[in-house]
Amino acid sequence: MAGVDERTINRQRKVRDAYYQAYLRTEAIEIAGVDDVLAELSHYVRMAIVTTAKRADFVLIHQERQITPYMEFVLVREDYTLAKPDPEPYLTGLQRFGATKEAALVVEDSSRGLRSAVAAGIDCAIVHNDFTRSQDFSRARHRIKSLAELKDLVLDAAT
Repeated sequence: MAGVDERTINRQRKVRDAYYQAYLRTEAIEIAGVDDVLAELSHYVRMAIVTTAKRADFVLIHQERQITPYMEFVLVREDYTLAKPDPEPYLTGLQRFGATKEAALVVEDSSRGLRSAVAAGIDCAIVHNDFTRSQDFSRARHRIKSLAELKDLVLDAAT
């Protein structure tokens, strides 16, 4: 930023990070039904999380949740160089899976994530939520309103 020294920027980032982590510790951000959907899907498909969250934030978000056992791996912001909407996070995930673009489906809830998946050449299903409802999802191949719809979409493709 013009006119702001690096020390000030770093100090403000620490304040922001502390505020965000306090939010994560106190707010209910659970997605209803996610455990059941992932438990069923885990019998048919391999899954991973590719997130722009920093490792410390991811740990806070998921310490009381039970979804990571269904995942083969988790990629956080520190695991790749360029963040979404760059395709690198999803291309890194594909490489880690040893999978092709054609065999993968990205599930996203943000336009940045959608743009990342599209740039990586991977089909994307958008799960709508109130926080991102005003974002542009026109490039998504699938638009779903609930995780139950995701389950149906994935199971139809897997069987």
